[in-house]
Amino acid sequence: MKILLKIAIVAVAAAFMAGCCNCRSYQKKTRRPLAGTEWQLIQLGGKAVKPEEGKFTVTLLAEGNRLTGVGACNRLTGAYKTDGKHTLKIGPLAATMMACPGMDEEGAFTKMLESVTHYDMDGPMLLLLSDGELRAVFQARP
Repeated sequence: MKILLKIAIVAVAAAFMAGCCNCRSYQKKTRRPLAGTEWQLIQLGGKAVKPEEGKFTVTLLAEGNRLTGVGACNRLTGAYKTDGKHTLKIGPLAATMMACPGMDEEGAFTKMLESVTHYDMDGPMLLLLSDGELRAVFQARP
């Protein structure tokens, strides 16, 4: 019985220490607003994406609930809806029709954006989810 009490005390102490973690203050300091921030893709479908200037970015504009962005070379535009409770619906999207290297990745990128149902934020990171499954990770651009 004493061992169970000791385990319970250690578990409560660990939970208390985790709740007071410095990472929470870091997250608050580095968090960026969903709308008005330019987001750079760093992971798509579980695979790391090397950030490149001017490629695979999105910006959600508060005015008119519009999304703008760039894929591999084509500009994207469309609408989005959110209720402030981490739900997010993007689309339909329109894109310019230029051909360039990376068109397969661009197709996967736009398909992912249109499949999003929710989002979460972790400091300067934006996580896009579809029915609870992580689809992409973006990082706030300075």
